[in-house]
Order: sequence, then C-alpha cells, then structure tokens
Amino acid sequence: MAIDFGCQGSTWVLDYDEEADIMEQVMDDVKNGGLTGLDVQISLLGKYTNSPERLKEELDKRGLKLAALTIPHAFVGGESSQKERELEDYYFEYLKHFPGAIMNVPSRVGKNRDNLLQRQKEIIKGANELGKRAIEEHGITTSLHPISYKTSYWRFKEDYDVLFDGLDPRYMGYTPDAGHIIFGGMDPVEIFKEAQPLIKHVHYKDATKNCEWMKMGQGDIDFIQCTQVLKDSNYDGWIILEEETGSEQSDTSQVIVELGDYVKNNLTSIVK
Repeated sequence: MAIDFGCQGSTWVLDYDEEADIMEQVMDDVKNGGLTGLDVQISLLGKYTNSPERLKEELDKRGLKLAALTIPHAFVGGESSQKERELEDYYFEYLKHFPGAIMNVPSRVGKNRDNLLQRQKEIIKGANELGKRAIEEHGITTSLHPISYKTSYWRFKEDYDVLFDGLDPRYMGYTPDAGHIIFGGMDPVEIFKEAQPLIKHVHYKDATKNCEWMKMGQGDIDFIQCTQVLKDSNYDGWIILEEETGSEQSDTSQVIVELGDYVKNNLTSIVK
C-alpha cells in the first residue's frame, strides 16, 4: 500500500475509554475529508463491536479501510492483565476480517512517574510478549504508542532511549505521535529518523514547542520532513491524522475536511 492517510477516533472522542456509537459519522467524515483510513479505539465500535463483517461492508461501501484498532494497555507487572488478554484474544480474531489492519497499543498513563525504570521495563516486557503472540499465533502486527502527558512513563528523550533499546523489532513496533514527541521537548523529525526500523504506524497532530495543540500546519512540527523521512525509509503503512485543539469537539466534520485538505496540499505529493 506504500503510504496512505487516515484519521484517528480521538478527534471525535478523546478519551480512549469513553464509549460512543458513532461509527457512521466517523466513516462519513473521513470519506468527506478525502482520506481513506480509520484508526479507532475499540470503545467507538458501538453496534459493530460484535459484527466485524458489517463494519467491513460499511467501510467498503465508502471506499475506506480499517488501518488499526487502538487498545490501550497498562502491562502492570510486565504482562497483560486478564481483561487486557481477553480483549487481545477477541480483537485478534476481529482484525483478521481486515487484512493489513494492525493493533495500535497506547501505553496507559500512570498516577505518577514513581519507580519509573521498573514500570518502563514492565511495559516493554508486556509489549514484546503481546507482539510475539500476535504475530506468531495470529499474523497480526502490533505497535506501541507512547503518550506525553505529565505522568506518562514515556515523556522525554531519556524515556524514549529506554523504549527504543527495549522494544524487540521482531515482535513489537513503535507508533510515533509527532505531537506527543514535541510535547516532550524532542524534534519529531529526528525521532522519526532514529526510530525508523521500529515504526509500524504513525500519528500526526500539530503542536508548538510550548506544548499547545494547534491545527495542522500552524504549529512547530515539520510534517513535510517527517513524511519525507518515512518515504525515504520505505515506510509501508498509514499516517493517521488527529486534532486536539478543542475545535474538533464543536465541528468535527469540518475539522476532518481541514485535515484532508492539509494532506492534499502538503503531503500527498511526497508519498506518490
């Protein structure tokens, strides 16, 4: 597929755990925005939670593809909890209805950064074990998504160094999120270059160096260079766009159109 562009469900509902039955709106907005893929948290599947066949039919009707299902994990104690394991087992089978779709795995934020290295090692161990099981038993690609909030275990460059050193590229990929990278004081272009062998999925949202969310193209992230790095490294996957400025909550449909316009005007020519 080379590189293609889609949207993430957090633009409609930011909280990964908040349930909403809005897939028709999500699919229609993405199509109307001129994008072709969806990465959605499982809490948004609604009526399609138990019917992957119906979801595929609806996507096909709109000319869309499922890029990823997003399932956050804590990996307490270095392994998936019983609940996390049950979700994995169910959604491994679900994803088999969508060839090429991956499992995107956000690393849940803790209450604080106490015992930081221990928690980081636990998350890496659990992630690698999940990835090994996913690819060897189910043929599903998995990718860990760090988040930069204040109590995240993955905020700064030294945290990313631990992550990149620990992830096993045979099993678990890395989902760089350009906005969260700059929130941690890093240059997304340089992180994309460094992490290139691990990258299996990509999230774009714009922000400033002062940690303010912005509309695409109005912040301090050089998305053209990020995309060029991916192209030059023969990245074969999705770039998933998001917005967290607040305006997406009042007029999500228009925000998705704006994201699509940004892609068309600035990025499409790079990947073709």
